[in-house]
Amino acid sequence: MLQHASTLRFEDLSAEAVAATRIFAMDSMAVGISGSGPQVPLTQTVRRSVASYGAGNAARVWVTGEALPAASAAMVNGYQIHSQEFDCVHMPAVVHPLAVIQSALFAAAEQRANVDGLPVDGKALITALNVAVDVATLIGISGRAPMRFFRPSMCGALGAVAGIAHLHGADEEQLRRALGLIYSHLSGTMQAHVEGSPTLALQVALNARAALSCWELARNGFPAPREMLEGPFGYLPLIEGEFDTAPSLQKLAAREAQILDVSHKVFPTGGAAHAAQDMLMELREQHGLNLDNVVSIELQAPPLVRRLVGRPCQPAMETSYARLCLPFLLGTVLLDGKVGLSAYAPGKLADPRLAAFAPQVSLVPNDRDDPNALVPQSMTVVLRDGRALHNHRDAAIGSPQRPLSRAQQLEKFHHCLDHAARPFDAGRRDALISHFDHLQDIDDVRRLVDLLIVETP
Repeated sequence: MLQHASTLRFEDLSAEAVAATRIFAMDSMAVGISGSGPQVPLTQTVRRSVASYGAGNAARVWVTGEALPAASAAMVNGYQIHSQEFDCVHMPAVVHPLAVIQSALFAAAEQRANVDGLPVDGKALITALNVAVDVATLIGISGRAPMRFFRPSMCGALGAVAGIAHLHGADEEQLRRALGLIYSHLSGTMQAHVEGSPTLALQVALNARAALSCWELARNGFPAPREMLEGPFGYLPLIEGEFDTAPSLQKLAAREAQILDVSHKVFPTGGAAHAAQDMLMELREQHGLNLDNVVSIELQAPPLVRRLVGRPCQPAMETSYARLCLPFLLGTVLLDGKVGLSAYAPGKLADPRLAAFAPQVSLVPNDRDDPNALVPQSMTVVLRDGRALHNHRDAAIGSPQRPLSRAQQLEKFHHCLDHAARPFDAGRRDALISHFDHLQDIDDVRRLVDLLIVETP
């Protein structure tokens, strides 16, 4: 892994991997832009808090444009990306690969240009993003036990520091030191997920901040544990508990770019709920389903799905809890046709019709016992007229097996920008799309970040 991460070059990437990187970088940026909006009030709390960490002008917060130390900018932008459960996911690894990584690498790129006087071009950024995603997801797929620690934040940080090291041309030894230091700084458990706490997104933000801090220590020569991955108290035995590195080693040997296994989030909800929402949307359209004519919905799913989104609907739910509550999400599908960014308005969360419907949704085991599997899933919907409707998914919508079309990608892009803290006009939107479509041709990543900043009138 160290050899791969320190030697990968843009020329080693396939055209498909470069295209996928552009697509998911634009998707993650759009989601980060939407995370600045009023529907995520805690973003303001994060912004106010990082202001107390010190001033600087190394990197900028997306949309609002505050100039901050790079680690602080990465923290805010990381929170904005993951705060709505709308950012892409690598389902085999159960890792949101770009939440920590993209926020950290964009801040590192701005810092490298503003502080070191060395602008980062598009090819360098694309390569570093691939290094980071490979490291994060190859470690993630090695885990074989149910998650106890929040893998998106932890694996994301491991990947992010590898990507930052690559931007700086680090050799294998520097990279090992950087990984050892970030391992000593990792944070994030599944307790926040169990409670549906907004701290879940903060865990991503804190690890984005740590990636920048630990790289500075590494580049300045601070020593670190060497066997951070497979040592007796390394990441795999201590954090994952049970692991198998053979599949990851095979993917490294074959130089399989992991960005090609990343899935779009089509709905701002837990990824474990995507297949169920997709199945119910299809049945709703075919049979005219609504809250009144459905008696029950049973979802047959692997253990991870039941664990992540099989939680009961509660009065006065936090938005972060509702995004992971399948009964609420499926009720919203029947009511509105789809779960979008406006589904969590206070009136929606307190809707008595959704609360009354929630007990009619149940999750039961299927025959898949893989602790990391999110599919297959099957659904049975019983109607008041006695009919039972069935649906099944072997792959979730937005996955590599069922990818979004260009039109669907752009629909999500504009939906996200419609919810930003400041308005993005048509010209700015077109320019952003063009920059991402030609990311490999940009001579300085700061030109892209310029388009993310909207001045107040």
